[in-house]
Amino acid sequence: MFKKISEQINIEDVKEHSKLSPAAFARKEERDRELEAILKGEDDRLLLVIGPCSSDNEEAVLDYAHRLAKLQEKFKDKIFMVMRVYTAKPRTNGDGYKGLMHQPDTDAAPSLINGIKAVRNLHYRVISETGLTTADEMLYPENLSLVDDLVSYIAIGARSVENQQHRFVASGIDVPTGMKNPTSGNLKVMFNGIFAAQKKQSFLFNASEVETSGNPLAHVILRGATNENGSYLPNYYYDNLLETIKLYQDFGLENPFIIIDTNHDNSGKNYLEQIRIVRQTLINRAWNESIHKYVRGFMIESYIEDGRQDNPDVYGKSITDPCLGWDKTQELIEEIYQTSK
Repeated sequence: MFKKISEQINIEDVKEHSKLSPAAFARKEERDRELEAILKGEDDRLLLVIGPCSSDNEEAVLDYAHRLAKLQEKFKDKIFMVMRVYTAKPRTNGDGYKGLMHQPDTDAAPSLINGIKAVRNLHYRVISETGLTTADEMLYPENLSLVDDLVSYIAIGARSVENQQHRFVASGIDVPTGMKNPTSGNLKVMFNGIFAAQKKQSFLFNASEVETSGNPLAHVILRGATNENGSYLPNYYYDNLLETIKLYQDFGLENPFIIIDTNHDNSGKNYLEQIRIVRQTLINRAWNESIHKYVRGFMIESYIEDGRQDNPDVYGKSITDPCLGWDKTQELIEEIYQTSK
């Protein structure tokens, strides 16, 4: 049984209070064009989608964003960074923390209207104050309209990629949309999702019949898998990459692009493994021309402090999945810059 607990939220009214200034909007448009060129292979810089697992604390996230913006400026000739500002991401089992969207104050009860305002304000501040552009996860298709004017990159997670509504909504998104392989590791499921996202679709969305134009920038994110016994099955290895490239060719998709998610089931949620995974992938890129052509990005979970915590006691430390701390993040980006061709 559903029980209505708030009045209908007027999203357009909420958006009016967090619109980008003309200067910030122009900067975002410029970076969006650069990102599109990278996805299309017209710009050979590596893409890093990097930042906290879940953006739970505005002050700490903005602190991180300012630090990241300095690195982006330093390494901009070889690396293009989009900051993870994941605002709807709860703990995986749904117990406890529900994500900034639902719970803007971790010490208080969920409050959706305050959460929506907090989410938009956070994206707005990161873009306006640092010049970076942001990524978010489309945890629920209906949430897209809350941030579609601010976000420059959308991810669709392993548990959503099989959902037809997510696939169809992805076909109407006008920014790059990364689709992860499902937790089973079945790559064809993910490729079917990308195929659907790149095509025109018509369907029911937010109580209206809609038609989309297709999203040619929908692409692969490899995040590893788990088997029925709960064992981790990484899929960033050399043979995994060749298999993924062959599927890209078999499906005949536009703008083939592969991002390696260095955490989750690839790392077994051992955040330090992210460093090794990046290193191994860079070696594979240097060794094989096809891998170099297709594998052109990393998704890295990174925050101010190493690891994770159950309660938000330590400033800048994740309360969801464990993240790489700032010092190690800085060293890793420097290494990517020095190693990449």
